[in-house]
Amino acid sequence: MILILILYPMRTLLRFSYLLIIFFTSCGNMATKKADTEGKKENAVESKLETKSESKVILFFGNSLTAGMGLDPNEAFPALIQEKVDSLQLAYKVVNAGLSGETTASGKNRLGWVLNSDIDVFVLELGANDGLRGISLEETRRNLQEIIDVVKQKNPNTTIILAGMQIPPNMGQDYTSEFRDIFPDLAKKNKIGLIPFLLEDVAGNPELNQPDGIHPTAEGQKIIANNIWPIIAKTITE
Repeated sequence: MILILILYPMRTLLRFSYLLIIFFTSCGNMATKKADTEGKKENAVESKLETKSESKVILFFGNSLTAGMGLDPNEAFPALIQEKVDSLQLAYKVVNAGLSGETTASGKNRLGWVLNSDIDVFVLELGANDGLRGISLEETRRNLQEIIDVVKQKNPNTTIILAGMQIPPNMGQDYTSEFRDIFPDLAKKNKIGLIPFLLEDVAGNPELNQPDGIHPTAEGQKIIANNIWPIIAKTITE
């Protein structure tokens, strides 16, 4: 009887140990896969930036909206902007540096490797994830300003365009209004270009968004490209 009481806890302990091993191994694999995905994205952007070409570079630096989450990369608005550029036979290469889940803080941290090459037009599309997470408005504003400062310091000749963003009133009307004002305020302060609202005519329309209600469909991406194009066209044809 005593032997049974001793063996039972040992058997339970072993089983628990095996579960822990499986759990931590799985976590490690998931972390590795995420790191691999982000690494591949960075390598793809670096490869495109380093390609020897006489073309100037338009770089979209953003989150999943820029990356075209849930869609083929060719359906994301940066690729559609490239099509418009090519149709006018302009010597510009569009680079999609969007990363799903990006906040202004994480974007600031990965900015360095993006700026290793010369960029002629830098389109900053960050902030939506900050707003959805209720991040301090002061922090969001400060991070965006620091990104703008770094781009200017790296290359004073780079044209910067800030993509305006709005969020649903879930966080309260004051937060929502102040969040919306961040983008035109920064654009005016820094004398840079502004896309008034990236998701104009797309946000809130179920037919133009994927089932999550956040990420645009291919048709939604076409509208976003049309929202962006007048500002881009003015910049690269002047």
